[in-house]
Amino acid sequence: MARISGVNIPNDKRAEISLTYIYGIGLTTSQKILRELKINKDTRIKDLSDEDVNRLRQRIEKDLKVEGELRRDKIANIKRLKEIKCHRGTRHAKGLPVRGQRTKTNSRTVRGNKRITMGSGRAKAAQKT
Repeated sequence: MARISGVNIPNDKRAEISLTYIYGIGLTTSQKILRELKINKDTRIKDLSDEDVNRLRQRIEKDLKVEGELRRDKIANIKRLKEIKCHRGTRHAKGLPVRGQRTKTNSRTVRGNKRITMGSGRAKAAQKT
């Protein structure tokens, strides 16, 4: 397995898909990187030479913000929003949708799948004897 920026890249997948296992690299970015390095996107990682893997590693670590650095920046941005008490920051702090979605219905994933309706969570009626 090739190891790029602390992530084991799967050998049996195509190069453009394998690079998406790195946090911060999506399909479009991986295609752009491979195009710039003139590596065929359909080749498997196990078929790449060591020189190609090293070029990939150097390109990603030098030019892109990925993995731990990107996660730290993302958390720092959210923390900054909370500290200045802006609307987005308060929504993050309360665990509610941040980007204007409705909350009367939907938003179950953000709120933790709460089901607060008349029939939910009610005990079953006792059996007749």
